[in-house]
This record gives sequence, structure tokens and C-alpha cells, in this order.
Amino acid sequence: MKTKRILIGILALVMVVALATSGYMLGYANGRTTSTAAVGIPALTESATAPAATSTPEKSAVSGSNDAQTPASTDTTFTTFWEAYHLLQKDYYGDDLATGKELEYNAIRGMIFGLSDQFTSFVSPASAKLIEEDATGSFSGIGAYVQLNQNRVLQITRVFQDSPAEKAGLKSGDLISEVDGKSIVGGDLSEQVAKVRGPDGSKVTLTIVREGEDKPLKVDVTRAKIEIKIVESKLLDNNVAYVALNSFNSATAAQQLQAALKDLLAKNPKGLIFDLRDNPGGFLDQSVQVADMFLKDGVVLYERSKNGDEQVFRSDDNGIAQDIPLVVLVNGGSASAAEIVSGAIQDRGRGVLIGTKTFGKGSVQQINHLADGSQLRITIAHWFTPNNHGIHGTGIEPNITVERSKDPAKDPQLDRAVEYILNGK
Repeated sequence: MKTKRILIGILALVMVVALATSGYMLGYANGRTTSTAAVGIPALTESATAPAATSTPEKSAVSGSNDAQTPASTDTTFTTFWEAYHLLQKDYYGDDLATGKELEYNAIRGMIFGLSDQFTSFVSPASAKLIEEDATGSFSGIGAYVQLNQNRVLQITRVFQDSPAEKAGLKSGDLISEVDGKSIVGGDLSEQVAKVRGPDGSKVTLTIVREGEDKPLKVDVTRAKIEIKIVESKLLDNNVAYVALNSFNSATAAQQLQAALKDLLAKNPKGLIFDLRDNPGGFLDQSVQVADMFLKDGVVLYERSKNGDEQVFRSDDNGIAQDIPLVVLVNGGSASAAEIVSGAIQDRGRGVLIGTKTFGKGSVQQINHLADGSQLRITIAHWFTPNNHGIHGTGIEPNITVERSKDPAKDPQLDRAVEYILNGK
């Protein structure tokens, strides 16, 4: 039996470690998704906005069908692998040569490593379990989004308000090199996140590398239960409504946003600011439902496979916020599902995008559920905006470019959005 899921986000695990999922942008669900998991941590040289793989559109299937072919039936040269492996067993000076299941996993990873597409990936059973946990929106950890950078270092991209991480003085940009005195650098994202996470009330000592500090810092953190807020809303000064959607990686993302919009619109605001900054993506069906709230009848996106097949996703004419003046905030952390929504709003002339260029994640991954609980995520299609703009590897340029301030107390992008709502320019 095959089940299908579609993911279009950035694969990033949330460390609500509470590192929750926002970095591991992984989107999955019954149906189609667009995203990533919630820990976000960029490496030393990789920007935090480039999710170390954040959630991407994926479908899912269960392996073990009769059409699966063994290596022997498809490639008679596979004997070279075993020849090399037996030589390693015989002569390798070390005790860390993989065997059994880990050898099998490493072989799969080796096949994927040579591919040009970075979003095709193998997920071990333990990592798959973490991803599923992240999708529930509740975690026990330190309370931060993390991402794995190109140096395979866990980097904090955002600290949750009132979280253990914030109380311990951790900051966005901090690199976590050790957990309780042991290095975690070099492991995959889920492995590193698992070491940072822990039971509610337990204590952990993190070694932090921080820009501007000559030496690493030792920071003690008491883990806690973290609940991730997908939607945040408020009425700003000058009667301007503000709503932020932090992820599409929940089957109720659109429902929660709809409820927040209903409350805001009841106050008759002058306009609406929709914040999709640092939103790594999530479920594809949620992105279409969210776009539908702002758009009248028309195309939301096109999805095209390598063989030329095309699927069109449309909005209807029943959206709750079709007419209110609209500004969408985006940045380099806005990916996948967030780009679907912002791209559709821009192409359809429904609203103005303010901020910086988006991440550029426009591919669909099929999630294949393997027999042992692991997953093989394979890129099977790309998506395009209503005006046939391919986002993958390119991103979306905002209508008005405004850089984010280095001072966390200031938000020039939000200020410019308020100005646009009030003045129309």
C-alpha cells in the first residue's frame, strides 16, 4: 500500500530543544506539503537564511513493492563495492568501519551525495521520528530554531521568547559546538539536535562559539516543554493589522491563520501586514489554502514534473481577506510554501512584497517510507508562480527592498510596511 505526501519546504529541524522545527524545513502530511523541521542552525559559513535543507514539497510511498529491483539485477558491477569493502575490513587501521544497517545507510547516502539536487535526501528512522515529533508543534528542549551550515555546525537562527535559550542568554547566530563537553560538529542535523534536546527540567551545558568573542562560552541551560506558536497577530498603532505565519508545517496552519485574520478584520483595520519572514515552508495544501484567503479565483501555482506533466493549483473566490490593503514581509529565510504564497500575491497584483529576496526553494520531494522506518526523499517536480516564474535557485525579489537591521530592537522592514499601508507608497 502506498501513501503519498508532498513536501516543499526547507529541511530543518526545530530545536525546541526545544529547538523546534523551522530550520529543518520539512513539509509532510497526507497530501502535499512544502516544508522543513524546526531546529534551524546555519554553519559557520552558511547563512541562517539558507536552511540546511528546510522542508520541500514531498509525496510519500511505502517501499517493499514487487517492482523494486536488487542491485544484482540492475548493475552487475556492484561487486566492486564488496571488493572495496572487504579490503577495508582487512586492512583499515581503525575501529569505526560501518557494518550492518549503518553500512546500508551509508551506501544510500553515497548514492545521493553524487546528485546535483541538494533536497533529495535519506532520513534515518531516528531522524524521521524527530521530524514527525516536530510536526506536532510541541517539544522539550532549549527553545530555538537551528540550522546546519555548510561546515556542519549547528547554528541558532532564532531564539524563542521566554524560552530556556533566551533566559540563558543564547543569541541568533550562536554556534553550538559541544554538548556536555562532547563535540557534536560533523553529525547530521537530526543527530546534533537530538543531543541538544532532552527531558523537561533536565540541564545541559552547551559550548557556544559567538562572533566577537575570543573564546568559546560555556552556557548552562535547563530544558523545558516548548509549544510552538504558528500564528502571531496583533493590532499595531495607527490601526494597522499584523499577522505572522511562522511555518506551514502543520495540518492546521491555514485554520489557525483564518481564525487570527477573522479577529483582526473584525476591528476594521486600515490594512494588513502578513509576515512570512524566516518561514521555511511546510505542507503544499496549506500554502494553497493560505493563498486562497487573500486571492480571488485564479492560479496559485503550477507544478511540473521532469516528463512535462503539469498540475495547476487554484484559489476560489471565497477568501476572508481578498480586499484589504496588503503588504507581505519576506526575506532570505522565506522558503518554499512561503514563496508560493508571496509569489502568487505578487504575480496576481494582490499586494506588495517588502523586505529582501526569498530563499529560492521551488522543488517537490516525494517521501518514500522505507520498510525499517527510514525515508528516501526524492525531488520529482518544480513549481512556478502564476506568471510562470521559476523560483527554484532564484527566489523572489520584493517590490520594495529593505534590509533587516542588525539591532534586534529595530525593524525597518515592518516600519516600511506600516508606512506603505498608511500612505499607499
